[in-house]
Order: sequence, then structure tokens, then C-alpha cells
Amino acid sequence: MRKTLLLLPVLIVILALAGCEQKEQTTPAEKEKTSQQDTVKTDEFGLPADSFTVKRGEVKKRQTLSGILLSFEIPYKKIIEIAEAAKGKFDIKKIKKGDEYFAYFTKDSLPALKYFVLKPNLVDFVIFKIDSQITVTTGKKKIDYVRKTVAGVIKNNLYETLAEQNLSPQLALKLSEIFAWQVDFYRIQKNDAFKVIYDEKFIDGKPIGVSKIYAAYFKNRKNEYYAFLFRQDGKEDYYDEEGGSLRKAFLKAPIKFGRITSRYTLHRYHPILHRIKAHLGTDYAAPYGTPIMATGDGVVIEARYKRNNGNYVKIRHNSVYTTQYLHMSRFAKGIRPGVKVKQGQVIGYVGATGLATGPHVCYRFWKNGKQVDHLKEKLPSSKPIEKKYREEFFKVEKKLKAELDAIPLEEN
Repeated sequence: MRKTLLLLPVLIVILALAGCEQKEQTTPAEKEKTSQQDTVKTDEFGLPADSFTVKRGEVKKRQTLSGILLSFEIPYKKIIEIAEAAKGKFDIKKIKKGDEYFAYFTKDSLPALKYFVLKPNLVDFVIFKIDSQITVTTGKKKIDYVRKTVAGVIKNNLYETLAEQNLSPQLALKLSEIFAWQVDFYRIQKNDAFKVIYDEKFIDGKPIGVSKIYAAYFKNRKNEYYAFLFRQDGKEDYYDEEGGSLRKAFLKAPIKFGRITSRYTLHRYHPILHRIKAHLGTDYAAPYGTPIMATGDGVVIEARYKRNNGNYVKIRHNSVYTTQYLHMSRFAKGIRPGVKVKQGQVIGYVGATGLATGPHVCYRFWKNGKQVDHLKEKLPSSKPIEKKYREEFFKVEKKLKAELDAIPLEEN
């Protein structure tokens, strides 16, 4: 018994050494495998670019995927297989001029195309693996979101002010949509100002656009407006400091950008008829083909041509309000009497049909059957913050407003 106890420590040491020896025998191979995996560098698409010769190109006008692959000596039979493998993942017919592509060739004496990567936009990509077994996979590049703040005082127009700060023009579009019911962006004046808290999107360190605006401030003439993003009942929208919706029943204008060339008046000298005549609408000049939007939800009651009006659309919104859009070059697809339209939906395109000296849309507005100046109307608001969300909203609003107010604004 005593002999056994004396030998026990020795046995433990031997077993431990054996375990170590066994571990030493398996570890080097595993380490080598891991080391090899670590040294293989992959590119932005997850492919081992160093193992291939990569050629970059852009799709030319009227060029097809099959045409590109044929130029890389891929047999037509193989191209048919590629097209079959792509079904349900990518429509190869949607390849278009300007799309970027990358061709990966083996570094042999007779280079062969092994991978073909197509980038239809900045985010998405499609990888075609050209082997005995064709595979097609899709992916998305990683988008980074960076929270930013910006402020500006307008000198000439919103676009120029943003351009001077090297900011995305998307900010102008988004601000015009947020404040569409409060600010007439055709009548912005010098020294109007704005502040914005937003996320900007980046891919590989390069900005690709604006993601989301969390809060914004806009000073138009002597009026100041705030907008705060908040979600209630699963839907995000913008609200003012009191929790009222920024949405009104109507947009301020039927096109996003342009300029007013003639306002509502009972006494206007008509440029074609050469006489004083009432002009019961507002003219917005814009280039041919500019989309014209329905300024509110409603039903199309007329969509036709008349000698003076040209191509026009008339929409009944409810028992009180009706709007009309004149001088269109053409109607949008599906626009006809009886069709329901949504606010912001494109119903036609700017033209100069009928009595018109140039491309514009004459926007007319009826209230209780009488034509009125829409710019002077106090329009109804949409749904405010519900009672059950008000406490949460005001917490968000207080924080965001403090952030906005802290952004410095240099007055001219």
C-alpha cells in the first residue's frame, strides 16, 4: 500500500507529460492551418484578390452581361448556366450603363476567369463563381452611420449654402419634405437659416448620402419651425415642440423645386391674350418633365386636355377642398378619373400645353367650391402625438431641442 502511494505522484507526472506530448503532436498542424487562414487577405467582396489578377471595368451603353463574359472568352453554354444560376438572386437583364464590375483571372500562363463581381449600386454586389459548378451569391457592403450636426445661413438658395459646406444635396430634399407644410421653398429669402441633426452614410470611409434626420430647425422670414422625429404606433413622423404633426392636409406646392412666376390675382395682364384677366392660380416654373405631385390625398375627377388648360388633372380631396394642375406635358401612368391618389404621388409632368409661354404648372385651389389663394390658406394638421406617447415624446423633444439650440449659427 505504501509502495502504491509513493508511485502515485510519478504516475501523475507521466500521464501529464503524455498528455502534453499528445497535444504537441496535434497543435502544429492546427496552428499551421490557422496561420495560413490568417495570412490570406480578402478584398471588399471577401475574395482572395492577391491570388488573382483583377480587372475593373464599367458597363457600357447597351452592353449585356453575356456580351461582357463573351469578351472574357466564357463559352455561351457556360453563360446560359450562369443566367440559370442567377435566377431568383439577380436579374441579369437589369445590368445598366455605368455599373461597375471586377473580373478575377487566375495567374496561370493561360489566365481563366474564376470570379465576376457586379456592383449595380454603391451598396449591393453580386458574385458569379465560374467553375465546374456555377454559384451566384449576393452581398452588401458594410454601411457605417455617423451622427452629424450642421447649420447654415442662406445667401442665395439652400442648395448653394449646402454646397459651400461640402454637404450632401440630399439634405435639401429631405428638409423640403419635412417642412413641406410650413415653408414655401420657392420663396426662401436671404438670411433664412437652418440647423440639422442627422446620420450620414459611409462606405469604405466615403460618404454616400443622408440616412435619417433626427431633428431640424428652419427659420423662414420671421417664423421659426422645429421638427422632431418620433415613432408612435410603429410609424415614424415629424412633430413640432408641442407634439403637433408637421403634416398638413396639403403640400405647399405641387413640385419640389422651382420658382413662382405668377401668383393668384384678380388683375393680371395675360402674356398671350394681351389683356387684363383674373389669374386664379399660382404658376410654378420648372424644366420640362419635372414631376408634378398631388398635394393631398384624394380622387381624380378629371384628367384630360382643354384648349386653354392643356393637359390637366383635377383632384377632389374631400367635401371642402379640390385642386387642379394645368399645362402638363403628359399624365403619369394610371392617372384617370376615379383613381385614388396619395399625397406626394406623381400625377403628371411639367409642360407647356394649352395657353402657356413656357414650361410650368398652374396650381389651382378650391375651398367650398370657390377658387382661393392657397398660399393664404390656413390648412388643417394631421394626427398629433397621442396621449399615451406624450411623456416619452417630450423627453425626446427636450433632448433634441437642446442639441439643436446648442449648434452655433453665424448670422450674415
